[in-house]
Amino acid sequence: MPLERLVLILIAVIAAAGATLWLGWLLLVAVGVSPWAGMTLAVPTALVAYIVARVIGERLSNREDDHYDRIEK
Repeated sequence: MPLERLVLILIAVIAAAGATLWLGWLLLVAVGVSPWAGMTLAVPTALVAYIVARVIGERLSNREDDHYDRIEK
């Protein structure tokens, strides 16, 4: 595994852990203020999930990147 791929995976894992903690903290604060305030977090969470899904989908279906995978080093 190339070093750049390993670093990318580590950064993605750290960012996902940070985002999870941040969203959990927001949810706890929102529920502490009002039980209905937690519903307001659904829209930003859905937006972020949609963007992440689109980025991953684009990355997996990009034929230009696949071209370089077949080149022998």
